Amino acid sequence: MSMKNFMTFRNLVYDRCGINFESKKIYFVKKRLISRMEALEIATVEDYLRYLKFRDPKRTEFQELLNLLTTNETYMFREFDQLAVFAEDCLEEVCEKKKKLGNNQIRIWCAGCSTGEEAYTLAIILMEMLEPLSDWNIKITATDIDTKVLSMAQKGEYSSRAVKDVPDEYLEQYLRITGGSFAVKSIVKKHITFTHLNLMDTNQLKSAGLFDFVFCRNVLIYFDEASRKEVVSQFYEHLDPGGFVFLGHSESIGRISSSFTLRKMGGMIMYQKN
Repeated sequence: MSMKNFMTFRNLVYDRCGINFESKKIYFVKKRLISRMEALEIATVEDYLRYLKFRDPKRTEFQELLNLLTTNETYMFREFDQLAVFAEDCLEEVCEKKKKLGNNQIRIWCAGCSTGEEAYTLAIILMEMLEPLSDWNIKITATDIDTKVLSMAQKGEYSSRAVKDVPDEYLEQYLRITGGSFAVKSIVKKHITFTHLNLMDTNQLKSAGLFDFVFCRNVLIYFDEASRKEVVSQFYEHLDPGGFVFLGHSESIGRISSSFTLRKMGGMIMYQKN
């Protein structure tokens, strides 16, 4: 694969979904392109690029390729210390405000939800922390650009490795063993809606409404600064005043946007909309 072809492909992906592949990723990209070329029996990279541009009007093939390029591994209760701050500090702060307003709905947006572990983790935390649970209406919207991982998320079945950090009492209460895997129970799944979403497509977000929390952990690393600014502006627009954004430990909003207030709790950093 020539650098010219790589640049053509990189620009195509960037223009369509804002994901930026650095030049050092050429071999990673090449391997996945070849996989799709073999599936379609296309002989050259040039022909495959032409196929993506001119013979894929519904972007079905582009989505297949994107699924190969964006898959990543995650697990339930990942970055536990951050989740503890969410549960014990941020959630309590938001709930107190809602009680005063007579609002019983908690809305969370998991942006870049992958195979669903984070969304199910947050649902379990809410079910444990909100008392009495019957007084609250939990709505979690979990989105991803990868259709394959969304299908896995909706199924909600995981390996022992994916649930290794789930506290034993939660494992028994909210999951069940089925055929050697762990399946999330319906009492958890009912709170979550999984939806296909390109974070760079602002039209898809217009009817989303406002959220109390946005979780977008280890996703912004795939975008360049211009795309990050666009995504973060969407977070701000769809966050209720007083709501929080949670990012991965290696990610920051500081250089991207001055709209949020940086909050430090329990040694963790999160961002709040005033």
